[in-house]
Amino acid sequence: MNWWQSLLLGIVEGITEYLPVSSTGHLLLVQSLLGIGHDEAADAFAICIQAGAIVAVLGLYRGRIGEMINGLLGKNEAGRRLAINIIAAFLPAVAIGLLLQKPIKKYLFGGEAFGLWPVVGAWFVGGVAILAVSAFRKRRQESDAPRFELEGLPLQSAIIIGVSQCLAMWPGTSRSLVTIVAGILVGLRMRAAVEFSFLLGVLTLGAATAYDGLKHGKVMLSEYGAGTLALGFIAAWISAVLAVKWMVGYLNKHGFSLFGYYRIGLAVVVAAAILAGFIAH
Repeated sequence: MNWWQSLLLGIVEGITEYLPVSSTGHLLLVQSLLGIGHDEAADAFAICIQAGAIVAVLGLYRGRIGEMINGLLGKNEAGRRLAINIIAAFLPAVAIGLLLQKPIKKYLFGGEAFGLWPVVGAWFVGGVAILAVSAFRKRRQESDAPRFELEGLPLQSAIIIGVSQCLAMWPGTSRSLVTIVAGILVGLRMRAAVEFSFLLGVLTLGAATAYDGLKHGKVMLSEYGAGTLALGFIAAWISAVLAVKWMVGYLNKHGFSLFGYYRIGLAVVVAAAILAGFIAH
């Protein structure tokens, strides 16, 4: 992997990590287009540059994260409840991720058995789901159904969001998509659902990055070098800051529909490219 490939992958990671379009699916697609194999080093690189996107959210939501830290220290009751909800939502992904890690990587992450088809299918299904949820939100708004802010999220609802996050282990699904949708369905306002998704992502992505970094870090650094990883990290950080700021404003004004159409269109284009032989299976 040369410097411009690292830069491109970092930009793709940062832009897509928190948008409901699947960063993993986009990285797998870009890796295929660049001819980068899905070996131990490449897979670890794609996961470890998530650290840049994590740092972006840590900076943008540092006030809320400070509240949670103070809450765990017994200084902020609302922060304590939010921290407990985030931890409760995180635990299902830990349990299921450890249980299904090997088969997921073997069959779904661009392997020889199915290639990019699992990603294409998830893009299409997720796009249809977004359009359905958009229609649901419109009906709820018209009926003036009550919705609540982050501080009012019950523990059981946080656990529901956490269980839904496990669906994103299928590449192409999008962790942001399923957690934001779940947040809306349990009653959160759009802005609150987005914020909870981002905060949960800090813990989930942080754990995945640390796990893969410790397990495959030596192979990755030996193959690509520290400079290549640093470039991908910085690119992911800067692009994630820009993407998150844009997304929060856009979703509150316009809703999800754009991302649904994008996912369906991307799925159709990539499927056609695979069938035509332009993209390797």
